[in-house]
Amino acid sequence: MVKLNKIYTRTGDDGTTGLVAGGRRLKSDLRVAAYGTVDEASACIGMARVHTAETHPEIDAMLMNVQNDLFDLGADLATPETDKKPAHEPLRIVAAQVERVERDIDTLNAKLAPLTSFVLPGGTPASAALHLARTVARRAERLMVELSRMPEEAVSREAIGYINRVSDLLFVAARVVNDNGARDVLWVPGQNR
Repeated sequence: MVKLNKIYTRTGDDGTTGLVAGGRRLKSDLRVAAYGTVDEASACIGMARVHTAETHPEIDAMLMNVQNDLFDLGADLATPETDKKPAHEPLRIVAAQVERVERDIDTLNAKLAPLTSFVLPGGTPASAALHLARTVARRAERLMVELSRMPEEAVSREAIGYINRVSDLLFVAARVVNDNGARDVLWVPGQNR
C-alpha cells in the first residue's frame, strides 16, 4: 500500500529522482522520461474521461482500467531489472493485461466500418481528447523502445506491447465516440495544394 503523508521532500532539488528499488537518476534520464510520459498519457486519458463518463460508460470503464494499468507500467519502468535480488517482487506488466486491452479493442472495433482514409483528430470533444491521449501514449512507446535498446537497460516485451495496444484502443475509442465513425474527420491528401 502506498502512503503519502508529505508531498515535498526536497530530495529532488538536485535534479534527481528516486527509483522504486532505490538508486537515483537524473530527472532528464530516458527511463524517467519514459515513465513520466506514461503518467502524462494517463492524465490525458483522465481528461478524455471527463467527456466519456456519462455518454460512453463502457468506454469509460475500459479507460479506467487503462489508467490503473498505466500506473502499473510506471512502476514497472521505475523498477529497472538488476542483478540484485529485490526485497519484494517488482510490479511488472503481464500478458493478461495486454490481452484484456486486445479484447476491448475487438469489442469496440466490431461497431465500426473499415476506414477509407486516415483520421484527423477531431469530431467531438471526447474524440479529440482521446486522440491527444493516443499521441502521448505513442510518444511513451517511442521512449520505451529507445530505452530498451540502450546497453544496461531493459524494458519487457509485455510493457512495450501494452503501451502499443493502449494507443490502438485510444484510436478505436476515438472513432466510437465520434458516433461510431460517422463524425470522423478524414484526411484528404493534397486537399490544400
